[in-house]
Amino acid sequence: MNSFLVFILAVLLLEYLLSMCMSALELRALSNDIPEELSDVYDEKKYQQSQQYARARTKFAVIQETLILPVILLFILSGGFNRVDLFVRSFHFGEIATGLLFAGVVALLSTLMSLPFKLYSTFVIEQKFGFNTTTLSTFFLDMLKAVVLSVCIGGPILAMVLWFFLATGELAWLYCWAGVTLVVFLLQFAAPVLIMPLFNKFTPLEEGELKERITRYATAQKFTMKGIYTMDGSKRSTRLNAFFTGFGRFRRIVFFDTLVEKLSPTEIVAVLAHEMGHYKHNHIFKMMTASVIQTGIMLFILSLFLGNRQFFAAFGMEHISVYAGLFFFGFLYSPVSMLLSIGFNYFSRKHEFEADAWAVNTTGTATGLINGLKKLSSHNLANLTPHPFNVFLQASHPPLLQRIHALTVLDD
Repeated sequence: MNSFLVFILAVLLLEYLLSMCMSALELRALSNDIPEELSDVYDEKKYQQSQQYARARTKFAVIQETLILPVILLFILSGGFNRVDLFVRSFHFGEIATGLLFAGVVALLSTLMSLPFKLYSTFVIEQKFGFNTTTLSTFFLDMLKAVVLSVCIGGPILAMVLWFFLATGELAWLYCWAGVTLVVFLLQFAAPVLIMPLFNKFTPLEEGELKERITRYATAQKFTMKGIYTMDGSKRSTRLNAFFTGFGRFRRIVFFDTLVEKLSPTEIVAVLAHEMGHYKHNHIFKMMTASVIQTGIMLFILSLFLGNRQFFAAFGMEHISVYAGLFFFGFLYSPVSMLLSIGFNYFSRKHEFEADAWAVNTTGTATGLINGLKKLSSHNLANLTPHPFNVFLQASHPPLLQRIHALTVLDD
């Protein structure tokens, strides 16, 4: 039996078993007792609702993965990729155009497979727990916009990658790495101006106490920004959130309109101070640098397998091609990606503690951030008792109780 196929099937099955194990641990870790630190924002009804939400999301994930895995296995073992390849080759386009068509067909099949689950998640689970405000028309319009963006942005990027590997010889991975890095960097500037407004409306924060306090804090920290905006997050969900976007003097502070309604000015400034801490500690630059390095490593390893006939035979392919190799490599690279994500998540959690500390040091108190985090957790029905093993494997943020304990120590 093909050794690549054995490895890929083993990886898929082991990833599924690991996911089932994590789900079981997550369900067992749920507790009926309200943590003392959060008794001021959770009553019995609210806390039980958060537990029910965690159970519903976890069980839904189990059902989704259990149904999708056999479809993926059947598609691989029955030569589904080869059928798609023969279909796109029948148009007799050039290699790059054929590759783009191959990617489009595979993406379409993946979208159709995941669509029922996205609909159920949005209009059943999120609706049941009071989060969903998305209409069917908005849901499908978002999908259409995403498709258009994929064609207009993803298409040229994929064409560039294919061209490098087809035309530039042994160092193709290096040229490709440089090209992809440049595009990703440019998208950081384009996203807040050209892409994000396609999905949401951004409105300058109105004059008043909140804007004055934010401006005063940003000025004291010598933080240059393009502006302060609210985003109509309530168009799709009642969840609370805030974020920075852009670089340098083009940075923007964005608050969901739901967050502005639920948090006090003091709490919002504290949340802003936390986000600013990420910039001041260069967390975003560090993580982007690590991601760029990871991309380079991935492209180099990819270049070693693109011409391997056994690798393509594992998927029942009659023809060897760069474009199909890009997709197949994702299966092969999956274990490496998971291990690297553990490292990324470790540093991400570390960065959250550092950003919390920055917020305390620059605002003079931990009370605003603690209260803000409590309200965010309560309103978003966050899982307060995630299992430590799951936190280690996939959590980008520390559990809320750990953050509160660390903030309390800083405030003493």
